[in-house]
Amino acid sequence: MSANLDITLPADQLEGTTAKVSEWLVECGAELSKGDPVLELETDKVTMEICAPSDGRLAEILKFPGDDVEPSAVLGRLTAVESKASSQNDTAKKVATEKTTSKEATLEKAAREPSTPEIENSARHLVGPAVRRLLREHDLNIDLIRGSGRRGRVTREDVLAFINNPPLKSALPVSSPSPHAPAAQLVGTMVPHTPMRKAIAKHMVESLLHTSPHVTSVFEMDMSNIIEHRRWHKKEFAEQGVKLTFTAYFLAATVKAMAAVPQMNARYHDEALELFEDINIGVGTALGDDGLVVPVVQQVQTKNLFDIAGALQTQTDKARNKKLRPEDMKNGTFTISNHGVSGSLFAAPIIINQPQVAILGIGKLEKRVVVTETNGEDTISIKPMCYVSLSIDHRAVDAFQTNKFLSVFVDCIENWGE
Repeated sequence: MSANLDITLPADQLEGTTAKVSEWLVECGAELSKGDPVLELETDKVTMEICAPSDGRLAEILKFPGDDVEPSAVLGRLTAVESKASSQNDTAKKVATEKTTSKEATLEKAAREPSTPEIENSARHLVGPAVRRLLREHDLNIDLIRGSGRRGRVTREDVLAFINNPPLKSALPVSSPSPHAPAAQLVGTMVPHTPMRKAIAKHMVESLLHTSPHVTSVFEMDMSNIIEHRRWHKKEFAEQGVKLTFTAYFLAATVKAMAAVPQMNARYHDEALELFEDINIGVGTALGDDGLVVPVVQQVQTKNLFDIAGALQTQTDKARNKKLRPEDMKNGTFTISNHGVSGSLFAAPIIINQPQVAILGIGKLEKRVVVTETNGEDTISIKPMCYVSLSIDHRAVDAFQTNKFLSVFVDCIENWGE
């Protein structure tokens, strides 16, 4: 008898988040090698691939697309593949049977199939999320792309190569439209929401409309000092493998502001405001059309600028390479949205990442004419400026704490190193 092996989700993969089955990448009866992607799960933050724990044949699917998945849940079952000798005997029997098929049936089958012979035990149907995204973005047919992966699997590199060097297209005659042709009907394409997009939408609506009253305060900030500081230290950091970004300075300045206004590092409860000792700062990271994730830098209050920059680089690299795990987004106490990197000068309100009580927004850095007073006289100068906003849960904090936090934050950035 064939031994069955459960396909499970390890308990530590979720770390308290919820997950649903997104889709199965293979069908029942498919033969798999250990490590082959079998299905995808969607949490409220990340997409996870579950792979085959050993060689075998997918015998049973127990969790279907849309089903909730609990830690240690059995998702499906594998049946061990028969021994090689047995497989060879089965193949021989199959060949002998096929030889008895009538010539007419054989010709009919050949007419239906592509002229290029398929690889036996092909893995072309095992398509990962990055490949599917590229196919969707560029409206490509995967059947036209040659797979270089194991057992013919189409990889991300195969799709990029196809995009960069597409096959030549034969010229087609172009007909001129009739001058009296009626206006074309409006044609649209329905693109189903991913589980991540649905989770983001639900989370944002609940935060803004059903949970907390949002109020936003805005300050202007001179970036001259940290631009100069970064210019002097960027190479030094890079030689040690760390990229020094402006966001690292924002995390460090947030710690200073939290010391002055600890109520911002908190969680609101009906009966009390829960203040936290650890400052765990989430940084909103856009994934293009795939949504937004918020990887968390833990215990920022214990780190210097170099350590903050290194931890931030690790988390954002994970996010952009789809390597985040649920624990990378756990226990955040405050969030920064550096929306200026995409060109936005100002955004309000930036939706609070519940159950936190505030979120900091940093706008685009641009040079502006600024009037300053020197020795009692007004002078005009050009400075690199940006808007910084703080959206707060008005149940937890008021305008006084909001403006004090921003005052300390801006002062820290503008006087960095002095």
